[in-house]
Amino acid sequence: MTSNPVEADYSFTITSSDLKTGNLNRPGKVRVDKIYTISKSIIVKTFGQVNEKVLERIRKELQELIAKK
Repeated sequence: MTSNPVEADYSFTITSSDLKTGNLNRPGKVRVDKIYTISKSIIVKTFGQVNEKVLERIRKELQELIAKK
């Protein structure tokens, strides 16, 4: 997820209303085409957890992206 508002393929905007828990200071973009792993030891703060609707959209966008490759 990024707070960069630039439109990109395989991205969509989420707000605090899209979270099951937590709060966002401002809308952010989920970038399905940018998958990263980070070590738990460098995570300073958790902002929240997306709801099932957002998770389903991520799965759908990812399936579409994989199908194109």
